Amino acid sequence: MKVKKAVIPAAGFGTRFLPATKSMPKEMLTIVDRPAIHYVVEELIEAGIEDILIIIGRNKEEIANYFDRSPELEIFLKDKHKEALYDMTENIANMANIHYVRQKEARGLGHAVYCAKTFVGNEPFALLLGDDLVYSTTPCIKQLADMYDKYESTILGVQSVPKDQVNKYGIVDGLKVDEDLYEVKNMIEKPSVEDAPSNIAILGRYILTPDIFEMIEQTAPGKGDEIQLTDALRSLLDHKEIYAYEFDGKRYDTGDKLGYLKATVEYALRNEELSEDFRAYLRTII
Repeated sequence: MKVKKAVIPAAGFGTRFLPATKSMPKEMLTIVDRPAIHYVVEELIEAGIEDILIIIGRNKEEIANYFDRSPELEIFLKDKHKEALYDMTENIANMANIHYVRQKEARGLGHAVYCAKTFVGNEPFALLLGDDLVYSTTPCIKQLADMYDKYESTILGVQSVPKDQVNKYGIVDGLKVDEDLYEVKNMIEKPSVEDAPSNIAILGRYILTPDIFEMIEQTAPGKGDEIQLTDALRSLLDHKEIYAYEFDGKRYDTGDKLGYLKATVEYALRNEELSEDFRAYLRTII
């Protein structure tokens, strides 16, 4: 069965980016001229997935507003004969079939994914974190979906990270079975450097099968009363094979201040309108 649906969890508080995220969703922080979550939705569209569920929390209405129509703005742009800007705002509202469900309490990524159970039904689905961007020639999630078509099992998007950074990620213990592909034997959520079985980190992109929901139901809350997706995936390993695919592309964690700055600079340098002048400016200050 082809992957036709996607889920984007976007209900977190964004505490790493306070105070900005006190009043603005971290997924709405702007990278050059559009919010981070816009790039995530674009990745899905380029991969041929247009039925999307965004998991939101309280005070996240800005996300829904962004992907909705704005009649007042459209009328203003029409009256001012700003056709290009009018077309751009209208295109955003028509990007994809976007649905929303509210996560009523912050109980971790596993709980957020479980909120998508009715939307997903009995189909495989893509899961993309709303503040993780991946710049690549082939959309990252399409790379994973292609692997799913071949193996029909859960696929985790992974890359190598510096060993002193493993405590920030879910880390995979796996056996390499093909180029860039590992059969997962175990996963550890944010291990210490000493306890990490590898430096292969899960980085915000997944293709999940619907049996993950049963595993989440059986997963006990951990630290902070949160249900970790990694724990549910570890339980799934007892029943089915899971693979980790080392995708091609550069990943940015825009929920982190340094990651956000890196994304802003590098996306600006790729922007045809800005790159030449921005590059010249950077040379004057570096």
